[in-house]
Amino acid sequence: MSDTEEWAFPPEFQPDASSARFDLEQALSAVVALEADVPADAFTASILGTDRGGSAVVIREDGLALTIGYLVTEAVNVRLTTHDGRTVDAHPIAVDFPTGLGLVQPLGPLGVAPLPRGKAAALNPGDRVTAISHGGRAHALAARVVAKNEFAGYWEYLLDEALFTAPLHPAWSGAALVDARGRLVGIGSLFVQQVVDGEATRGNMFVPIDVLEPVLDDLLTHGRRQRPPRPWLGVYLHDEEGRVVVQDVAPNGPAATAGLAPGDQIAAISDQPVVQVGHAWRVLWRQGAAGVEIPVTVVRDGLARRVNIVTADREAMLVKPRLQ
Repeated sequence: MSDTEEWAFPPEFQPDASSARFDLEQALSAVVALEADVPADAFTASILGTDRGGSAVVIREDGLALTIGYLVTEAVNVRLTTHDGRTVDAHPIAVDFPTGLGLVQPLGPLGVAPLPRGKAAALNPGDRVTAISHGGRAHALAARVVAKNEFAGYWEYLLDEALFTAPLHPAWSGAALVDARGRLVGIGSLFVQQVVDGEATRGNMFVPIDVLEPVLDDLLTHGRRQRPPRPWLGVYLHDEEGRVVVQDVAPNGPAATAGLAPGDQIAAISDQPVVQVGHAWRVLWRQGAAGVEIPVTVVRDGLARRVNIVTADREAMLVKPRLQ
């Protein structure tokens, strides 16, 4: 849904301020609009676009804002707009690919109180939560946690325990997930369809706030976590009837250079059979740091072959943020 489109949840879907155990208006104000400009020749431009928009959540008194990383990956210009219409230029401090989160620092005062952080680990399926995108109460949704499960993304991404909520919030990118005490417990990432009690349910996946805490100091100080980067293949995978299949390859990435193509089956990584995407990522990341050469067993047209792929650091492919 377009971020500029006029829309609102029906009142019965919005949170009830009279029964909330926290200051709902303060929580709504802490969620700001985010706009990002990305160069047309950026590595992610063809996939994620050059004009990106969503939400960010103010988490510190100086205006530091947390968002979903894909909104600000390779961004050269970022703007934050408060609920009362104040727009401030901002600088993307970090995008952390293992968690999928991004940090943005406004270059002027936002005049917004931060949202306190809670613990996603304390949530259980069935718990009531509030999903908030920028735009005030009209864009706030009373929701519930429907599951806490592993999430394996096709783009070399894995969360051990993602938060799945329903009903669907249509402006999920960077939205805040708030618990019953008004604390931030997740950042909106995706639209998903879950099977709950035997029925297909449209909802969202949120990145749990807990994954930020161990790396926050590194991201603020260095712009990335201070440990060797994971090996990156530059391959997009999906599960298909018990097989791990190549959906696509990143242009000029290690997999493309090695000759992998859509439709190839990844049967093994370092001689370890893989049958699910999440398992494939775990095996890959156990092989060492970016730059390690990894043997991959590829099946094409019924024939298996062993391909040695020299992995890379994903971030080396990207346009770096510049201080405005």
